[in-house]
Amino acid sequence: MRFVLQLVAVVAVSWAAGQAIALADGHAWLSLAVGVGAAVIATLVYFAVVRATEKRPVTELAARTAASGLIRGLLLGVAVFAAVIGQIAVNGGYRITGISDSPVDAAGLFGFMAGAATTEELLFRGVLFRYLEKVTGTWLAFAASALVFGGVHLLNPNATWWGALCVAIAGGGMLTSAYIAARTLWLPIGLHFGWNYAQSAIFGSEVSGNGVRHGILESESTGDALVSGGRFGPEASVFTLIAGVLVTAVFLWLARRRGHLVPMRRAARTVEPAPARPSKIAG
Repeated sequence: MRFVLQLVAVVAVSWAAGQAIALADGHAWLSLAVGVGAAVIATLVYFAVVRATEKRPVTELAARTAASGLIRGLLLGVAVFAAVIGQIAVNGGYRITGISDSPVDAAGLFGFMAGAATTEELLFRGVLFRYLEKVTGTWLAFAASALVFGGVHLLNPNATWWGALCVAIAGGGMLTSAYIAARTLWLPIGLHFGWNYAQSAIFGSEVSGNGVRHGILESESTGDALVSGGRFGPEASVFTLIAGVLVTAVFLWLARRRGHLVPMRRAARTVEPAPARPSKIAG
């Protein structure tokens, strides 16, 4: 019952946030305000419903780790995407064609991506993964939640099965492992936002088949779709897949060192692993 209440609450606020952001589309400063507001409201709703239904401190949204988790996640997301797009460009899959005529659109994308990253992390890591992990242990929950995360991207306009699989393995794996390593939602929220913002607002590339988002740079995809990602965007590139697997491996190694992996055997599991101490990676 707690799972249903949390799922319904987060899905409802995510839907409302999406509608509000869509209405503000085309108005940069309004999109910024609405997107950031939606992210804040969604976080407060998650905090309130978890606190009310589980009767515990909501450690995954602890205030003391918020700033460090968000900042470090953002920087990592931007850095990893920059490395990926650099490899795509070197191999003939991405080309900068100029500077946007309306760079202020990057401000609107800040709000859009903040709202999207926050609501998706609250839903997929905060609700879905956490509850699956209690029932199945870390590994099965990791695989199942990542596949669901990739699967919902098939609903996007230019979706492909290959693109959804890449999102599941690279995106779902990277974001879920970030949560497992840190046991805080702030890190995957920052990481998700940093990746998406760099992809859309900085490098001007398509995000998960949703269409090109104009930010600072104008660009085009060229050459082999396996390199560029084709109409789905760089997330369907083999270089995204490689980068996602590498980052996921590092986070899972950290999670194992910190004792954050929940075993499959019910008798050996704990209800909620203790949050990690702040560190240079996890925040």
